[in-house]
Amino acid sequence: MKSIKTLVIILAAVATFAFQASKGPEAARWEQEARNVTIVRDDFGIAHVYGKTDADTVFGTVYAQAEDDFNRVETNYINAIGRLAEAEGESKIYQDLRMKIFIDPGAMKLQYESSPEWLKKLMNAFADGLNYYLAKHPEVKPRVIKRFEPWMALTFSEGSIGGDIERVNLTQLQAFYGKGSMIPAPSTDASQPAEPPGSNGIAIAPSNTVAHHALLLINPHTSFFFRSELQMVSDEGLDAYGAVTWGQFFIYQGFNERTGWMHTSSGVDAIDEYLETVNKKGDRIYYKYGNEERPLATAEIAVPYKAGSGMAEKKFTVYRTHHGPVVREANGKWVSIRLMQEPVKALMQSYSRTKAKDYKSFRQTMELHTNSSNNTIFADADGDTAYFHGNFIPKRDTKFDWTKPVDGSDPATEWHGVLSVDETPLLLNPKSGWLYNTNNWPWSAAGSSSPKKEDYPAYVENGGESARGLHAIRVLQNKKDFTLGSLITAAYDSYLPWFEKPIPALIKAWDETPATNPLKAKLAEQIALLRTWDLRWSVTSVPTSLAVFWGEEMRRPLGSRRTPFTSVGDIGNMPAEQLLQSLAVASDKLHADFGNWKTPWGDINRFQRLTGDIVQPFNDSGLSIPVGFTSSQWGSLASFGARAYPGTKKWYGTSGNSFVAVVEFGKTVRAKAVTAGGESGYPGSPHFNDQAKRYSTGGLRDVYFYKSQLRGHTEREYHPGG
Repeated sequence: MKSIKTLVIILAAVATFAFQASKGPEAARWEQEARNVTIVRDDFGIAHVYGKTDADTVFGTVYAQAEDDFNRVETNYINAIGRLAEAEGESKIYQDLRMKIFIDPGAMKLQYESSPEWLKKLMNAFADGLNYYLAKHPEVKPRVIKRFEPWMALTFSEGSIGGDIERVNLTQLQAFYGKGSMIPAPSTDASQPAEPPGSNGIAIAPSNTVAHHALLLINPHTSFFFRSELQMVSDEGLDAYGAVTWGQFFIYQGFNERTGWMHTSSGVDAIDEYLETVNKKGDRIYYKYGNEERPLATAEIAVPYKAGSGMAEKKFTVYRTHHGPVVREANGKWVSIRLMQEPVKALMQSYSRTKAKDYKSFRQTMELHTNSSNNTIFADADGDTAYFHGNFIPKRDTKFDWTKPVDGSDPATEWHGVLSVDETPLLLNPKSGWLYNTNNWPWSAAGSSSPKKEDYPAYVENGGESARGLHAIRVLQNKKDFTLGSLITAAYDSYLPWFEKPIPALIKAWDETPATNPLKAKLAEQIALLRTWDLRWSVTSVPTSLAVFWGEEMRRPLGSRRTPFTSVGDIGNMPAEQLLQSLAVASDKLHADFGNWKTPWGDINRFQRLTGDIVQPFNDSGLSIPVGFTSSQWGSLASFGARAYPGTKKWYGTSGNSFVAVVEFGKTVRAKAVTAGGESGYPGSPHFNDQAKRYSTGGLRDVYFYKSQLRGHTEREYHPGG
């Protein structure tokens, strides 16, 4: 045995020497960084990364992510830099153009050079870690990025799914810049509306908990497998755990020993469009501003794309006013767009909040004002709980309707800085003893302790109340004995408030329908089941199946799944015949797809993970497991966005609960968590699907936050490259 170990050590030394000899000084630097890092994989494959410095930990963090799913790491940067068409072809040209309009590599390199030295070290370590991974894994063939550069971290500096730039409509962008283009415009399937986006964050004050410690629920709703779960620890005070968007080097939603943070998508108005009056004079185009005409700035952008076995290129002349780039045309006016573009500050804020140790230091990070699309739920070991509304809100003249494009020629439509934290909806230790956000408005965030709508400009919030919002209040109010376990129970509470008014309206319609109507007899059994239904989901529930299929039929006249919850009451005003006919259609569909309308919900609603592809395939003959919780559309706090796919009858989830954690802040931090599927993106890994059952039932596992907790739960301990 000793001789074998000696041989392994010798071979490793030879391999290291050969590697350094082939790569020169750069390889020697990588090897030194690797020696300063230890990665401990626990029994769920989750990486706990320990480094001497923060930069060392960043090096190990991105290396560990690349081990788990390099494809997702690279794809996020291919998209951020605007190089997707180089991998996927002509259909992605306008998606790349959209990114390139805002993100210029030359400008990013200059911003990298002028960044604070501490941040440059982290960006350098980010690039080194990924390049070291590629050097150590020659069998991995990047689709586009053969070498990562430090400045690339600035192109993807905020961890949300779907950033501000992606608010620019691709069809309209192509219509403006692609006149005469033969490339098909991006299409959407109107019969399959998008799952409502969002997340849940809840903070419970010590006064409402059994142990008198603050509690935090971290529950992002994203596309599955969008983030890695890991821990980052350094000798320089970094010690954070949580969800990390693939390829980034900071915990996006998580906690350290003293503080925790959860981001939820905000209804804040942080992006504005301007109607520009343009006029061509000679070879130049001008736009009106006040009493003057200003020349539009122009630039040529080349978009390379994969064409057959080679590469081709399409060039565009893009236009800008001082407001921002022109992205579409409307009623004879060119439309420019203005949004936050502060990549250095955004990366500083994203990283520095992970080291905040109390409310004061966390709030200082909020003063950077670059978390543009999110609200934040906060809790800490001092017992503080807080709600921060959208972190980037431009100050604007309230006489304008900022939900629509404004007149770009009117100087009164300019931004005047941003609202301070105190000028935005803000809660600190509300009397209610709890606060939450479910991507709804902030006016119910803490019950009667909530911010008041009339105290703020209209543009601070464009959203409304939601079924999930009402559900959150239901499980939070009048409860004083929260524990980690009961917070999990609340997060998976099975009530479906969307159906509170529609189901009684449906039953009333049946009751009042004459016996001579064929629908009376056809639907008698269905109505009997729904009449006694407690509006709760479960895998064994037939009424859940019936209600969801009926709700899908009723939703179509209301519009998309993003229809505000307040309009659900309109169902009660619909003709009885329409209500009943929709139930008949739903019953017939259940019978056609599953052989019987009395099909339990768990036989329909399934979790399946067959491959590591970013766009998952589904197959009714493949292994899958039942999931009780439904789409958040119906008010389920635990969200599972599922539908049928071509060739399937069963519904398969692709979004919703992705990472779930509950945290208790005391003398030490305690936490439980679960990740959709598993940590690895490789089907051959034991950690590809080892959390699927836990995920489907809300069976959160213990988080090993302290090294002592890893004893007996360590699968592997190694240096990067080892």
